[in-house]
Amino acid sequence: MNRTYSITTEEQRLSVVKAPPLTAAGWAVGIIAVKLDYPKIPGNVANAATFDFAVLYEEVAFPIEDLFAGSPALEQVVVAAAKRLEAAGVRVIIGACGFFAHFQKAVADAVDVPVYLSSLCQAPLALMGLRADQKLLVIAADGASVDGELLAQVGTAPDRLVVCDVGALPAFAPIRWGKLELDNGALVHALQALVIEQVNLHPEVGAILLECSDLPPYAADIQEATGLPVFDFITLANWAYHAVSQPRYYGYL
Repeated sequence: MNRTYSITTEEQRLSVVKAPPLTAAGWAVGIIAVKLDYPKIPGNVANAATFDFAVLYEEVAFPIEDLFAGSPALEQVVVAAAKRLEAAGVRVIIGACGFFAHFQKAVADAVDVPVYLSSLCQAPLALMGLRADQKLLVIAADGASVDGELLAQVGTAPDRLVVCDVGALPAFAPIRWGKLELDNGALVHALQALVIEQVNLHPEVGAILLECSDLPPYAADIQEATGLPVFDFITLANWAYHAVSQPRYYGYL
């Protein structure tokens, strides 16, 4: 698809406008999201109010455990969703679950827009900023599934990671198992206690990465508890958005 359609200057605004045949337009970021029912509070990747720019969701339906495991049967489903987002005019595609990383390379090869399906795509950059003796703490919805094969899809390896499973937390159960009532305060306290415990157990941790797309609402709480840099899906989405939607700068010298 032609990516030159835009109105970013006064000259373009006052000229003849050409556009692709779309029912709606202006999406910057396309998000592939698994059909799951639970409270998606602001900050969640699946809540559009989280973003300061236009996002377009494409829903896929399959058991979340199959995504955790990287079932090969899901690859073409995810690729097809990415192609639909591309056809709708998005300029970059992300996922709404860190375990979409299983299909990072396949989807990137299948479309002509940039693809960053998982918050784990930030792991190499996060590690680059740390001392050689420091590690990255990864908070994951299914820690056992964060293995070498998954991490290879996003250009990193397990040796400098400390992986912590959050899926077993009772306060996280409404998200993990799809319940419509969530004790948000209890989850805040549980996550803070968890990361404090992990940082005390692993003093070599220099930064934290939230694998799960449901955890960004708690990123500030986690940072408050530890004082460490926190990477999540929203830092990924903002970075990707600005890469494809660079502003012009005006002001005084």
